[in-house]
Amino acid sequence: MAAFLDIPEVRQRLSRLSVEEYHRLDEYNENGRRTELIRGIVIEKMSKSPLHAAIAKRLYDLIRSMLPAEFVVRREDPLTLADSEPEPDVAMVRGTEAEFFQAHPTTAELVIEVAVSSPALDRENASLYAEAGVKEYSIVLATEQRIEVYRRPENGRYQEMQILTAAETIECGSVPAVRIAVSGLFSQSTVIACLRHRALRCSDFPPPGLRRKRFSALPKPK
Repeated sequence: MAAFLDIPEVRQRLSRLSVEEYHRLDEYNENGRRTELIRGIVIEKMSKSPLHAAIAKRLYDLIRSMLPAEFVVRREDPLTLADSEPEPDVAMVRGTEAEFFQAHPTTAELVIEVAVSSPALDRENASLYAEAGVKEYSIVLATEQRIEVYRRPENGRYQEMQILTAAETIECGSVPAVRIAVSGLFSQSTVIACLRHRALRCSDFPPPGLRRKRFSALPKPK
């Protein structure tokens, strides 16, 4: 399939969806898998290893414990962008939960993705977040125990990239209260326990017979 999609004539004939069209689809595709919209193309979400799940959960818990009242932290929830609707592992957005009852956020102060196998798609998605004005975007390279941090979005590209190692600290420029020691994400108890079970994968399949409709963003009344 990959070689098939590499053919220029095939790529030109791809039928892309708008965000509005994507909202009319079921939450799960015909294979029973969850999806996300990237550049108008519907792609299946990858299953998560124990290491991926553990680090994402730890990030969520840490950020939630530090977050000022005017922000909310979201976990694997959609961000509605111009031509995409990704569901990042963690996103910190300005506002309250009640503000997103009718529509998903359209930007964020911070987005974090955890990459265990390959960070290629996460790096490619940096332009999505830069175009949407996401102030900081981080990719956690779980097996390398490093973090790529992208800052200063301008003209659809991040102008600054920094690599943090275990001895350093993630400092969110737009929300100074959020400071995370990188070493805390990769503590021995987390990494060893998860690497022992790396062959396992969490199932993305819904319970038998369950078909839920995708949440559709509704326009606000004028």
